[in-house]
Amino acid sequence: MLGTIANLWRLKHLRKRILFTLFVIAVYRIGTYFPVPGMNTAALSNSGQNALFNLLNMFSGGAFYRFSIFAMSVTPYITASIIVQLLQSGVIARFEEWQKEGESGRQRLTQITRYMTVTLGVIQASGLTFTFAREGVLYVHDWWSYAVIVIALTAGDTLLMWFGEMITEKGIGNGISIIIFVSIISRFGQMGQEIYQSWFYAHPDQLFLNVLKVLLLLAGIVALFAVIVYVQQAERKIPVQYAKRVVGRTVYSGQQTHIPLKVNAAGVIPVIFAVSLLMVPYTIATYFAKHVWAEAVLRYLYPNSAWYVVAEVLLIIVFTFFYTHVQINPEQLAEQLQKHAGYIPGVRPGQDTEEYIVRVVNRITVFGSLFLGVISVLPFLLLSGMNLNSVYLGGTSLLIIVGVALQTMQQMEGQLLQRHYRGFIR
Repeated sequence: MLGTIANLWRLKHLRKRILFTLFVIAVYRIGTYFPVPGMNTAALSNSGQNALFNLLNMFSGGAFYRFSIFAMSVTPYITASIIVQLLQSGVIARFEEWQKEGESGRQRLTQITRYMTVTLGVIQASGLTFTFAREGVLYVHDWWSYAVIVIALTAGDTLLMWFGEMITEKGIGNGISIIIFVSIISRFGQMGQEIYQSWFYAHPDQLFLNVLKVLLLLAGIVALFAVIVYVQQAERKIPVQYAKRVVGRTVYSGQQTHIPLKVNAAGVIPVIFAVSLLMVPYTIATYFAKHVWAEAVLRYLYPNSAWYVVAEVLLIIVFTFFYTHVQINPEQLAEQLQKHAGYIPGVRPGQDTEEYIVRVVNRITVFGSLFLGVISVLPFLLLSGMNLNSVYLGGTSLLIIVGVALQTMQQMEGQLLQRHYRGFIR
């Protein structure tokens, strides 16, 4: 392992990418301590029982309760990405055409996502400012100060979007995922402090029992990590046979290979999408708290409530199927096999091959989606069973941590294999 890390550091271009990523992360973490003017952060921190605020604080790495310029984190960007991807699936024909155009089309869709991110950022920042002004958390009470707060929050969200794009282009891994990953990891120290206060400080006479509970908690988290890694790496291999071909004067002999289909091809994207989408009705309801429908949403759909958990699992399943078929296009895959004289043994090329791939993908996605749904609920049940309701660590966080770590390691491994033929994963 040490030799692999040394090889990683010897590659100049990879070393530059890692240092650039660490530099952007450092700038981001420093920015989470720059508060927006006019906010009574002490009063905001005392509202720790608000489930939505706890969730926003988790994904912003503690920046929300400090109400820094990065308080909204990348939630507007994620919501914008969800909307654009949904519109690509036959809703707007132009978006679907751009998706098929290659790099130029993706650039247009990226530009639309940026504009939509800024628009949603203004809406979310305005809603937060309106809510805090109504609750008396702001020091200032004039429209110009409100406008400054909205502009500062929107600028911070836009800057984070740019940070994410720069990491993706010049650093390691997916930039937006890296930012969320760092935000969640940065909360582990606070979680440890809350566990200490809930067990050791509140019950100093139960030292042995408290130590035993900590060991059981750590063992449960390690077991969850192991299961997540195992399923994330699991594949269903479809055998493929290529016939003998003659191209010009070159003769290509037939060969056997396989198509690797991941059990969870969508990764952590469905989890992020589901959480971001569920934040929308709860956020809107906080602006209209005195209305009947808003009271119902706030009562039944707050994070980690029973209805919230059910809705999250259902949305994860739906988004897993949706995003898997976006990642794995059975029609395009069948066409490519037929074009290159490849076929699945026992299956006719063309339409039959496409239907076979769809059946296989649907079968493995059923397991993958249920797995994501169960993992998103298990840590909440584990913490509730140990009377740690003050600790906010959902399965969503664990899935994001493992998924982003695996994705980043695989990218670095690809760079290492090009030079040293030896990577991280054995």
